Amino acid sequence: MVSFASTFPSLVSLVPSLSSITNASRYPPQPGMICCKFGPELNSEDRCFRRRDVLHSIGAAVGMDLIARSSSFIEVANAADLIQRRQRSEFQSKIKGILYEAIKGNPDIVPSILSLALNDIMTYDKATKSGGPNGSIRFSSEISRPENKGLAAALSLLEESKKEIDSDSKGGPISYADLIQLAAQSAVKSTFLASAIRKCGGNVEKGSLLYSAYGSNGQWGLFDRQFGRSDAQEPDPEGRVPQWDKASVQEMKDKFKAVGFGPRQLAVMSAFIGPDQDATEALLASDPEVLPWVQKYQRSRETVSRTDYEVDLITTLTKLSCLGQQINYEAYSYPVQKIDVTKLKL
Repeated sequence: MVSFASTFPSLVSLVPSLSSITNASRYPPQPGMICCKFGPELNSEDRCFRRRDVLHSIGAAVGMDLIARSSSFIEVANAADLIQRRQRSEFQSKIKGILYEAIKGNPDIVPSILSLALNDIMTYDKATKSGGPNGSIRFSSEISRPENKGLAAALSLLEESKKEIDSDSKGGPISYADLIQLAAQSAVKSTFLASAIRKCGGNVEKGSLLYSAYGSNGQWGLFDRQFGRSDAQEPDPEGRVPQWDKASVQEMKDKFKAVGFGPRQLAVMSAFIGPDQDATEALLASDPEVLPWVQKYQRSRETVSRTDYEVDLITTLTKLSCLGQQINYEAYSYPVQKIDVTKLKL
């Protein structure tokens, strides 16, 4: 512990004896200064030190004392935070691995997973800040709505994956809200990788190397941190999500605008709107506001890196996937088992 007194200037040794104090009036004090007569061997600069220097010393002492007192608490808090981060990261890695294998075994279900995630998101109501990616689409009364037609198989696949994920989870079961959005991430990654493989003439090894070299894995950091969504306890209200296959471009624009997004984000999310991305983009291209963005992303997908398309898609999905959600950054963490040292055999 830092001693409070040890940080003061050494004043005691500078205090003169009574016999040495003579002619004090020859050295009138200046404002803001503390003056003493120390003897003929000291000059005028040695005799005086400013009151503010004393106050600075006191301030430094108090600060150091507080730091010393709080350092042990900070160290414990930082250690606990690091443990929680590692626990959440390990759990998320496990989830991604299970979802990757599930989607790999059912590649045709990718469009449905993307639509499932988008429709869960689009129940968000900006005025009331209700709805959004809260897993409410899992309820039978919501998944059976017209806008969710054909998505039940994707939900069933995720429910099977959830059983495996939860089977040995130390931090509790994953929420459907997190599960659905992480599944969308895995589905998007699978389409990015498939595109790289196609660019390499179908060679999986070369395609994987291409995606590793030019892909967008590094862009997912913020998405991964938004991990800890809570599940809704009842279906979201009806009428908030369009039937995408029957909606006009204007209706799509209006819906995206209602949740805070524009033509650019509508264009980049084309793969999430209906099972046929090409057909969706052809429809979107009929609108003069959306057309430039459709063309931009089509050109980007023809490049080796696909940077504009992939980065904008990841950015948009990240923002959409936490609309109206209060992320619990301690979710899925758990107390570390303490070791009883008395039972150790050395």
